[in-house]
Amino acid sequence: MTTRATRAQRRRTAVALAVILMVLGAFVFRLVDIQVVHADDHVAEGVNTGNLGSTQVIAGARGDIADTDGTVLASSVLVYDAELSPLLIRQFEEQTDEKKKPKLAWEDASERIADIAGIDVDDLRDNVSKKIEQDPNSQYLALATGLSTEQYLKLRELKTDDGLAYIAMKPRSVRVYPNGAVAGSALGFLDGSGKPLYGVELMDDACLSAKNGEMTYLRGQGGVKIPGSEQITPATDGGTVQLTINSDLNWYLQQMIAEEAKKQGAKAGSVTVVDVKTGKIRAMAEYPSLDPNDVNSVDDDYWRSQVFSYSFEPGSTFKPVTAASVINEGAATPLTSVTAPDHKKFPNGAVVNDPFKHPTYQYTFAGALIDSSNVSLSQFGTMISPEKRYDYLKKFGVAQKTAVGFPEEVSGLIHDPAKWGPQGLYTTTFGQAFTVTPAQIAGAYQALANGGEKLDLSLVESCTSGDGTVITPDAPKSERVVTEKTAKTVQRMLENVAVQGGLAKTIEVPGYRIGIKTGTAQKPDGKGGYKKGVYFTNMAGMAPIEDPQFVVLVTLDEPTRIRNSGATAAAFQKAMTQVLKTYRVAPSSQPMDELLPKFD
Repeated sequence: MTTRATRAQRRRTAVALAVILMVLGAFVFRLVDIQVVHADDHVAEGVNTGNLGSTQVIAGARGDIADTDGTVLASSVLVYDAELSPLLIRQFEEQTDEKKKPKLAWEDASERIADIAGIDVDDLRDNVSKKIEQDPNSQYLALATGLSTEQYLKLRELKTDDGLAYIAMKPRSVRVYPNGAVAGSALGFLDGSGKPLYGVELMDDACLSAKNGEMTYLRGQGGVKIPGSEQITPATDGGTVQLTINSDLNWYLQQMIAEEAKKQGAKAGSVTVVDVKTGKIRAMAEYPSLDPNDVNSVDDDYWRSQVFSYSFEPGSTFKPVTAASVINEGAATPLTSVTAPDHKKFPNGAVVNDPFKHPTYQYTFAGALIDSSNVSLSQFGTMISPEKRYDYLKKFGVAQKTAVGFPEEVSGLIHDPAKWGPQGLYTTTFGQAFTVTPAQIAGAYQALANGGEKLDLSLVESCTSGDGTVITPDAPKSERVVTEKTAKTVQRMLENVAVQGGLAKTIEVPGYRIGIKTGTAQKPDGKGGYKKGVYFTNMAGMAPIEDPQFVVLVTLDEPTRIRNSGATAAAFQKAMTQVLKTYRVAPSSQPMDELLPKFD
């Protein structure tokens, strides 16, 4: 029988239990609200207070630069900077409780650490001792920088398995160029902080740049991360830039132009290769070659690309442009002739000399190109007005930056015809009194080789973003600068230069019909005149002449063994041969037309 007292006690117990359950329920509800429902808000609040929150940057990787076949020319890799805590080393060594000591004593651990990091163990021990003497509570001593992943894993194993808690390592992304100097001037380089300074690295930084992420979390007592409090914003890696460059071809041409420049005692040299049908730059080989892994390995004058950032008077290499302009206007044909001594004073007082002594000839236009007669070109070029010649020069790319958009590209210079003066009226007909870059010469020859249609040059095929989206540049703009008939006529004249000129045997490419023109440019002395005996030589050409596929331009700066354009002949022959071989261009199957006469 239940008594009244018993029933009252049960009621009190039930009420107490209900109260306890209500309190526990409230706690559980609040806990779920804090850690589940509004967890992100509370983590953010904790992080923002700066007292409980910590934020770690998650670094994104800068994108790769690859050649036209996908060969990686520039990439980012993780390296590790290691450091030690002298304080912890001291505390472990002073620890009397064997259970709290690491498995390895400092004497043994230091030897293992030094061996992995590739440093001297005695220096390591000495540095730690000095640091502790200076400050017994010091928690930082640099151990080594730029450690590989393999070194990192070995040190981490020491830290975790052997209890060496005084080792800390931080990852760092660095830029590497696996092929060294191959197309180095095109690739460019970064500064020590990872900021792009030049080349494609700068030009396409928007594609290559990564976006860092971050991880935020709450810290408990002793700085321990509170489980479940992490908030992660992932990093976005940079995209991949694919170039039009063929790295294998570029490597060969760099080796070749370095060898030829040294043979000729030249300061520098370059080879530029352009695909006629597309305007794509297939090679830009330079000597001295910039290795982006070590930019200080060459003089800073050669940190910039000779192809885009160096301008000069092209000399006779631009005589075919004069020929195209005059022929396109109907003022002359390859067989039109002029009377040309080796020295001529014109009615306006201008004086023009040929680069060689000869009797007075009745040169045809074709013969004037074959023998590169300045006196003849002066007369042919002035068969059309200075204004028309100026317009043609501009259309062929003079004083116009290319569409490539290369950093620090120079535009070259040409004055308005009204400022040419008596001498400039004639010197502009044979490549003086204006300046161009190698890229502009290659672009002009691309137009002549492409039936008179000039295409924008290009260096970048595409950008593939981190999510796989492929972005391609706009199709190259084209402009017809001369008729197809004119271009074919000039191509025939250039073939006659190759066959009848003084360098015919040296520049011959067996099995192929080619067209070429040489140029020997005087170098200004900075005082309004030219340096004596100092020249910038170049040779441009196309092949196969019946259907040109590639333009090749070779330059040498101040050759001393041969001081005229003959210095570039061997290099041009080797370059054109390798280009045709690389792209498996079929040998010429059509015979050459009848030779054009040099004299009337």
